[in-house]
Amino acid sequence: MTLATGERVYLREVRPSDVTDTYYRWMNTPEITQYLESRFRPLSIEALREYVAGRAADSSSVFLAIALRDADRHIGNIKIGSIDWIHRVADVGLLIGEKDCWGKGYATEAIQLVTKYAFGVLNLRRLTAGAYEPNIGSIRAFERAGYSREGTRRHHYFYEGRYVDGVLLGIVRQDSENA
Repeated sequence: MTLATGERVYLREVRPSDVTDTYYRWMNTPEITQYLESRFRPLSIEALREYVAGRAADSSSVFLAIALRDADRHIGNIKIGSIDWIHRVADVGLLIGEKDCWGKGYATEAIQLVTKYAFGVLNLRRLTAGAYEPNIGSIRAFERAGYSREGTRRHHYFYEGRYVDGVLLGIVRQDSENA
């Protein structure tokens, strides 16, 4: 089921059938996972299937596939979660697994769609995201989607043999102060 549709991409639930050799390649290619915490351990296809099944059963997260509209091609994933239903806040994380889709604005469009979904459908009032400071592409995608830099965690992540800063980003629903 499609949850949000944009000009070039749409978001739908991640299905067990999405865990293919392609998905396995994404999650085990260092260049693709260089900014993910999952990069520290190899992931089997069975472990990936278990992860997808677990997300489907988790009421504190929404795990979505990013797919190209024109080719109906699964190019990555975006997640809202963990959701704090009391404070109506959540984190957003994403991965564009297909390298030929990097730098084309698909991440920005997916972030815009998931943000609209989180605010309009889930009734969340604030979303946050974090990125390794060298991950300029992700930081820019969130900023282009309307997120603001809210802070820096100095020397927070271990990356390529050294500690790098973590960039904190966030967005508040426009009418949150009246909600």
